[in-house]
Amino acid sequence: MLVGLAGNNGTTVATSILANRQKIQWEERTGTKTPNFLGSVTQATTIKVGETATGEDVHVPFSSVLPMVDPRDIVVSGWDINGANLYDAAKRAQVMEPDLLRQLRPELETMHPLPGVYFPSFIAANQADRADNVLEGSVQMQLDRVRADIRQFKADNELDKVVVVWTATTEKCVEIVEGVNDTAANLQASLEAGTTGVSPSTVYGVAAVLEDTPFMNGSPQNAIVPGLAELARERGVLLGGDDFKSGQTKFKSCMAEFLVSSGFRLGSIASYNHLGNNDGLNLSSQEQFRSKEISKSGVIDDIIAGNEILYPPGHKAAGPKSGSTKAVDHCVVIKYIPYVGDSKRALDEYSSEIFMGGRNTISVTNVCEDSLLAAPIIIDLCVLSELFSRVEVQVPGEGDVPAHWEPCCSVATPLSFFFKAPLNKQGGRDGVVNALFTQRRGLENLVRAMSGLPLTNDIPAIY
Repeated sequence: MLVGLAGNNGTTVATSILANRQKIQWEERTGTKTPNFLGSVTQATTIKVGETATGEDVHVPFSSVLPMVDPRDIVVSGWDINGANLYDAAKRAQVMEPDLLRQLRPELETMHPLPGVYFPSFIAANQADRADNVLEGSVQMQLDRVRADIRQFKADNELDKVVVVWTATTEKCVEIVEGVNDTAANLQASLEAGTTGVSPSTVYGVAAVLEDTPFMNGSPQNAIVPGLAELARERGVLLGGDDFKSGQTKFKSCMAEFLVSSGFRLGSIASYNHLGNNDGLNLSSQEQFRSKEISKSGVIDDIIAGNEILYPPGHKAAGPKSGSTKAVDHCVVIKYIPYVGDSKRALDEYSSEIFMGGRNTISVTNVCEDSLLAAPIIIDLCVLSELFSRVEVQVPGEGDVPAHWEPCCSVATPLSFFFKAPLNKQGGRDGVVNALFTQRRGLENLVRAMSGLPLTNDIPAIY
């Protein structure tokens, strides 16, 4: 169930699943196209499982190593504050090709988003015109309605598991306030009292957890407040977040890891984006942009912290008298340019110190089809969160407490590969890993361990 079903990401996910399930072909200027899951780790990558007698590597599809959901079997529904049916919403998004939408029109027109939770102060004022499909009543009443929607959807479709993914508009971040959202009990009391400091995304997260349903936060705001993380731990429900890592930021984490691991002292990153979809319109508001700026800026922190040769304690990017306050000067700019639509432009400049006082500058222009990069991530999160919600680990006995089984994790740190601002086991952002290939190895090794395969070992590849 997608929060933001009628948005660009929501319509792209729904349309792509239907197209893959029905094996629909469509025409473009360059010829006939067929549906696929390119960009999905679970559906389009492989895992090495061994070697032949002659030393050749043997790889199998990632999705075949453990029992995983086939995305073609996923049933899509969700909420949106805009009530457009999915055909009209997909046409508005201008992401999928007209010939594909024409063939799926009869089915898409029957798909309508459920009314959504709408607290106007949390998103930009420019979103008010879209808000024609909203829940009424107190915060507690809206929470109860969302819970009922989850139960009804599960029963109507005879589903084994529901996963809730927030792919709606970026909200402003909330303050962590003692007595409001710092503990599970306080958060639930705040919801019942209608406290204004609780965001819609947190309402959906609480509803999902109370229905024993995994919740993934694909936007940068801090939806998973300490009280929600505690509630999920108490109930053994999976959480994941924050903010899908799809285009520019994924590339940035690779570049930073490449430069630092090569022994270059990365000194500055200047990142500029412009896009013209509704996400860009919402981010033109300063409070919402600030949420995105925080998630995009923290992606290099652990890479820098891991090398005290290049970055000794107290190091400033351009020297002690330069005015620099950080080890790497890092600036993020996002502008709304309606003409470019969903085709985001990302321009980055990486400046580094190299051998004997030299300087190296790398400039990159990246055209990111925003929703077509995000949709396979959403599919992966649904597939993997369903998988991990079935996994338990045995905890050794201690004292009077016997050995017992527990969920493998509450906050899904193994899914950090998919998020710009991944969360630690407590639901915070301290001490997390952002280096992309480290995240990828960690995810693969967990899958390998659960299937009985040895962990990855790269020594034979080079020796």
